[in-house]
Amino acid sequence: MPEAAPQPLFILCPSRSFSSVICGMLGQHPQCYALPELNLFLADDLGGLMRWSMIGPFLREGLLRTLAQLHEAEQNEDSIARAREWIAERTHWSVRQVFDYIQERVGPRMLIEKSPTTTLRHDYLRRLLRTFPQAKILHLVRHPRSTAESILNFRAAFDGLQRITQGRPESDPERMWRVCHESIIAVTNGLPLGQCMLLKGEAFLGELDVYLPQVCEWLGLDTDAPAVEAMMHPEHSPYAKLGPPSAQYGNDPNFLSDPRIDRERLRKIREPSLVGELSWRPGETFDPRTRRLAKQFGYQ
Repeated sequence: MPEAAPQPLFILCPSRSFSSVICGMLGQHPQCYALPELNLFLADDLGGLMRWSMIGPFLREGLLRTLAQLHEAEQNEDSIARAREWIAERTHWSVRQVFDYIQERVGPRMLIEKSPTTTLRHDYLRRLLRTFPQAKILHLVRHPRSTAESILNFRAAFDGLQRITQGRPESDPERMWRVCHESIIAVTNGLPLGQCMLLKGEAFLGELDVYLPQVCEWLGLDTDAPAVEAMMHPEHSPYAKLGPPSAQYGNDPNFLSDPRIDRERLRKIREPSLVGELSWRPGETFDPRTRRLAKQFGYQ
């Protein structure tokens, strides 16, 4: 990593946890640069990541968009094709080499990255912290009921996801929520005080004037009015829209379709209850382990 560059910030959470909008907002701070989902920590090097991408091509779309933007300042079919060629010539590069290369292109701004896939397994999280032992970690949480329902709605919109996950116990959204957060806690528990921050997404989005400056202070960033105002416009990011057909995503499709901040709508976000039947498992309620962990995060 270039000597003048600060340690990166990684936002860790399961999918459907408000991470796209929060990463997008923080990335508009003048001292920061938010990346799409790179999914780098699924493997040790680019070759390993490309093998993963043969199973799920969407896993490399964020990296392709990043390289196209940093190389050519635009994302179209030609720049994406050249980014794909760039990767093919460097499959031996380690995850750290790729990240350092991106940092050199960005300059001394703090890189911010979030890939929910990183939280799916302990070894992915351990790889992240081995690669960046001093990185800032934002542990982002959302209520398990609303997270699970959002996951199911997202799957329903994509036939492929529905087929892959249907009937698989490990794909139950409640279990995914619990396992991901347990893994994050397990690998961050021993970090020095101040390196990791726990943030409730509902509270953050409902009171941006309160929480945005607090998060900036924790990161050592300016908290003046122009910086806060810039963060209110994640739509200004080059990644806050759909990319070309061969690399459309790299972020939540809902965010990409409308990344603007609607403060009135965000203020209306409410935390549901941990008590009661689950809409996706009629007649059942939350596992006691899920309730216990959610209460630890401040949910009721």
